[in-house]
Amino acid sequence: MNIASLEDDPVQAALIESCLTKAGYSCTVFHTGKSLLTTLAKPHDFNLLILDWEVPDVSGLDVLHWIRDNQGYALPVLFLTSRTDESDLVVGLQAGADDYMTKPIREGELVARVQALLRRMNPITQSNEPFSFGVYDIDPINNIIKLHGKEVVLAPKEYELALLLFRNPGRLFSRDVLSTAVWNREIPATSRTLDTHLSNIRRKLQLRPENGVRLNASYALGYRLESLLDNETT
Repeated sequence: MNIASLEDDPVQAALIESCLTKAGYSCTVFHTGKSLLTTLAKPHDFNLLILDWEVPDVSGLDVLHWIRDNQGYALPVLFLTSRTDESDLVVGLQAGADDYMTKPIREGELVARVQALLRRMNPITQSNEPFSFGVYDIDPINNIIKLHGKEVVLAPKEYELALLLFRNPGRLFSRDVLSTAVWNREIPATSRTLDTHLSNIRRKLQLRPENGVRLNASYALGYRLESLLDNETT
């Protein structure tokens, strides 16, 4: 996923780029609205734009107006602003922003909002074809996951959670995305439901390096199933 970031403050620009890069995204930074508009006017491969409102030459709001007037609403836009007045935020949303975030930038929130916008354009894989992931064999039709050829007994929600992770190796999932995908609702941060299910599948499926996998967990950023093998899937 390639994200364009418009930010004229070098420190803030570096922070945004660092946050997105650590989350697994490619980030192209633009320090002026004019340079971004020049790039957007040509064929490009951006999946999302992050626009700072306060840019000296061409403001993020003006860039947003140009995008919606000339390229429609297919490209999701996250608006960054230090303005907190409701009237200002309404202006940004009415101009065509899909979401907004007020400064100072918080890494976890930035990544979560980016993920929420991108998943609208990148639906979770739904194929029911059997597939393998290293030493694991997954059969979505019969709801079976095998480790080294032996079926692992999982509770229904444990299975759904494991299937989601195996179908999307390397993808970072926020807590909200996981809870919505598996439970069809957001689970409060104070609840241990998600943590308990993740702990159970980690133990039952032995998601550890000796089996060629690792389940990385960050309470702020989310969860990612990583393959430690050269070939993730066969």
